[in-house]
Amino acid sequence: MKSTGPSPVITIAMQPGCLLVKFHGIQVAASSRARVLLEANYPPVYYVPWEDIDEQYFARTDHTTYCPYKGDATYYSLQIPGHEGANAVWRYEDPKVSVDQIRGYVAFYPDQVTFEVLKDVE
Repeated sequence: MKSTGPSPVITIAMQPGCLLVKFHGIQVAASSRARVLLEANYPPVYYVPWEDIDEQYFARTDHTTYCPYKGDATYYSLQIPGHEGANAVWRYEDPKVSVDQIRGYVAFYPDQVTFEVLKDVE
């Protein structure tokens, strides 16, 4: 994708309820503070605060990417006995000002994990 055109509209909203993230049946994150990022024609991306992940399953890798709208991304692999999701997780440690709400959050490739949203109980 060329970055010479106008910036896509990016919206970031709080995800209602509690978002559970599982890798091969193992819960690797759970958060009632998750956010959902919507960008152009891409599917929604869930972002979870770093504090709400189970760090024992995350291993930082040397892989990086750059998005002209969000900044530099660093990557993590998910590791459980018998399975590894290489570069399945990313974060923008110093995101662009327009998406600063995802600072301190991580995102997951949806083909590597499963998501479940538990609705708030009233």
